[in-house]
Amino acid sequence: MRFVPALAAIALAAAPAAAALAPGAKAPDFTTRGAIAGKVFTVHLADQLKKGPVVLYFFPAAFTGGCNAEAHAFAEAIDQFKAAGATVIGMSADDIPTLQRFSQEKCAGKFAVASAGPKVVAGYDVDLHHVVNGNNATRRTSYVIGQDGRIKYVHDDLNADHHVELTLAAVKNLHGG
Repeated sequence: MRFVPALAAIALAAAPAAAALAPGAKAPDFTTRGAIAGKVFTVHLADQLKKGPVVLYFFPAAFTGGCNAEAHAFAEAIDQFKAAGATVIGMSADDIPTLQRFSQEKCAGKFAVASAGPKVVAGYDVDLHHVVNGNNATRRTSYVIGQDGRIKYVHDDLNADHHVELTLAAVKNLHGG
């Protein structure tokens, strides 16, 4: 696709001021529980980074309109992320049983979703300061984290429309397109 280099340039130039972790910052390491295709497992960021870059995307709450659409879009693009060497992990403050269902129904079992506790939410500065479905919701913020553990790209926008295309462009740009 011819638009990918242009999108990558736009993506890497746009680091919103609202996000606490700017490109170049060290991504806070964490260990939490997550689910893929309904199966629960432990998610450790440092272990995931050994495989390549990580797209860590925070979403407000499972089973809400924008979050369902965003999960579907990531699931549809997962082969492209894998081809670029990246792992996608969705993060929200939802509990594990909710994320187990969400990973099957909305993520189509194609990537992991994990529970972001208060320490992770604070470390990535993604507290929305709003309760959804009984949980403190997170901002819709997508981070591309390089294998070196540093933030390479940030997209902070409650509108779910461009998170997938912009993070994919940023991942592809890590390898020169």
